[in-house]
Amino acid sequence: MPSRWSSAPVASPIRHYTSAAVFLLGALALIVPSGYSMGALMLLLGSVVLLVKRPVLGLERSDWLVIAALLAYATVGVLEAWWDGQGSRGVDKPIRFLLAIPAMLLVIAYPPRLAWLWGGFATGAIAAGTWAGWQKLVEGAGRAGGHTYVIQFGNLSMLLGVLCLAGLGWAVMQPHRRTWVAFLLAGSLAGILGSLFSGSRGGWIGFPVILLVLYRGYGRELSGSVKIAVLAGVVVGAATVYAIPDTGVQSRVHKAFEDVSEYVSGESRTSSLGARFEMWKGASHLILEKPIVGWGDNGYQHGMQALADEGVIDPGVLIYGHAHNEFIEALAKRGIVGLAALLALYLIPMRLFAHGMAYSSLEHRALALAGVMLCVAYIDFGLSQVFMAHNSGVMMFAFLLAILWGAYRSYARFAAPQSAEPSS
Repeated sequence: MPSRWSSAPVASPIRHYTSAAVFLLGALALIVPSGYSMGALMLLLGSVVLLVKRPVLGLERSDWLVIAALLAYATVGVLEAWWDGQGSRGVDKPIRFLLAIPAMLLVIAYPPRLAWLWGGFATGAIAAGTWAGWQKLVEGAGRAGGHTYVIQFGNLSMLLGVLCLAGLGWAVMQPHRRTWVAFLLAGSLAGILGSLFSGSRGGWIGFPVILLVLYRGYGRELSGSVKIAVLAGVVVGAATVYAIPDTGVQSRVHKAFEDVSEYVSGESRTSSLGARFEMWKGASHLILEKPIVGWGDNGYQHGMQALADEGVIDPGVLIYGHAHNEFIEALAKRGIVGLAALLALYLIPMRLFAHGMAYSSLEHRALALAGVMLCVAYIDFGLSQVFMAHNSGVMMFAFLLAILWGAYRSYARFAAPQSAEPSS
C-alpha cells in the first residue's frame, strides 16, 4: 500500500546526516558503552548548520511549549546545583536538556527519513535483546545488564521494544510493508525480552498501560478477531515467560512478594523493595520539612543521615544517593517547584503528542504514539528508579523527545490535507 503523504521534505545532505544520527541513537543505545550519546552528539554538532543556513523553522505554540518544558526542567536543576553548592557536577545533567533544544530544531528543519528512525529502534532493540539473552542464557548472568546498570538496561530495552510497536502504523503504509512489520515486531519482542532477562520489574508494571495506549492509537484499525488474537497472544506470552524458569521472571516476581512480607514483618528493611520503602519513608520526612524548594542533593544526603542516626530509617539505605522514585526525589530535593518542572517535562509533550493519535494518517499517528509512549514509559520507570539521575536516562529521554517531536511537527506539514485533520 503506498504512502499517503502528499509530499515529503526535500532530500539534502543535511537530511542524510540527521537520518544517520537518529538511526545511530537507537541502534547503538545499549550495545556499546555510552552508545546513547553518539547519535545525540551528532545532532548537537549538526545543529550548528542552523546558524549558517538559517532555515525558516515556522515554530508554533506547541513547539514553544515543548521548549519551555525542557528549559524549565533544566533551569530548576541548575538552580538547585547552585544554591546547594554542587559545582559543575550538579549542572552536568540539567544542561543536557538545554542541549536537546538545538537538536530538536535541527530535526524540525531537516527531518530524518522515517525508515532510518524506525529502523534504528528495531536494530537497537534486537541487538539489546540478543545480547541480554546471551548474558542470561549462555554466560549464566543472574541479570542481564549490558554496559549500564541492570535497571537502566532493562527499562531502556523495554522502551526500544515498545517504540517498535508504535512504528507498526508507519510500517503497514510502506511498499515493503511485510518486511517492515516483521522487522518491527522482531524488535518489539527482542526489546521486551531484554527487559525480562534484566529482571528489572519496574518496566513490567507499566506494560499494561503501554498496551492501552497502543490500543487507543491503533485499535480502531483492527477487526474484532485480530483484537482477540492479540489479547490471547499477550496472555499466552506472559504465561510462557513466567512459567519458564530460565527467563528469571518467576523468581523476580516471587522475590517481590518476599520483600514486601519481610518489610511488613520487620525481618528485613534493606531488601530491594524494603530499601525503597525505607528511602521513601525518609524522603517523606524531609519533604514535610522543606516542601517548597526541597533540600538539594547535598542537603538530602545530610538529612537522610540524620534520620538514620535518629532511628527513623535503617542506616543500610544510606548507600543509595537517591530515593529510587523520580517524583519523591524531585519533591525531596527540589520541592514543589522541582515536582512541577518534572511533571511539565512529561505531561506537556504527552498532551501535545496525544492530539496526533486521532489523525487518519498512520505515518503521522505512529510518531504521535511513540511520543506518548516515551512519556508514559518514563513515568512508569520513575516509580521505582530515578532515571534522570543517570546519564542513560537523561540522554535517551531528552534526545528521543527532541527527535520524535521534531519529526512529528515537521512531517505534519507534509501530510495530505485529508490526513492532516483528526478522523471522525
